[in-house]
Amino acid sequence: MAGNALVWVLWILAAFACLGSGIAVVSFGNPFYSALSLIGNLGSLAVLYLLASAEFLAAAQVLVYAGAVMVMFLFVIGYLGGRADVPFAGGPSWVSIAAVVAAAAILVEIVVVIGLKAGDALAAPAEIEAAFGSPAEIGRYFLTDHLLAFEITSIVLLVAAIGGVILGTRTRAEEELDEAGAPQTLDGWSPDARA
Repeated sequence: MAGNALVWVLWILAAFACLGSGIAVVSFGNPFYSALSLIGNLGSLAVLYLLASAEFLAAAQVLVYAGAVMVMFLFVIGYLGGRADVPFAGGPSWVSIAAVVAAAAILVEIVVVIGLKAGDALAAPAEIEAAFGSPAEIGRYFLTDHLLAFEITSIVLLVAAIGGVILGTRTRAEEELDEAGAPQTLDGWSPDARA
């Protein structure tokens, strides 16, 4: 009985840590702090995977996402420096309001789908197969049922990395203008740079 209570306490702590760090990711204005909060979110998600007896998935979560992907995010944030400012930091705009409305709609949709699909099944304990969370089972799902989503995710990460490098790259003309001390407008063009 004490072991079961400990599992519930750990689950509740990890769930609240996951929610709190997720809120911190989107509420911090500094992208570096948002990335650090995302590391906390991914770590608490790994704890939830461990409690669900998916040890391999928890290890992959820590190594791949909290490790490699977050190092890439922090590298891009450091590479961009002060140029990575939030585009709508001046207060609520229509984009911010639309994002909140869309998030609320998705939350309602998730609750409705879980309620309709689960029904009374949430009251009974789930039967977990022996292969649940094993590398073979995860690989089978990735390469059969969820292949398209897996490949789209890899393409999105690749595009994000390329976009970060493009945003951080400065042209030779911009560097020469900075060295010359010519006045610049927001897009980097100055009237004195006509050649």
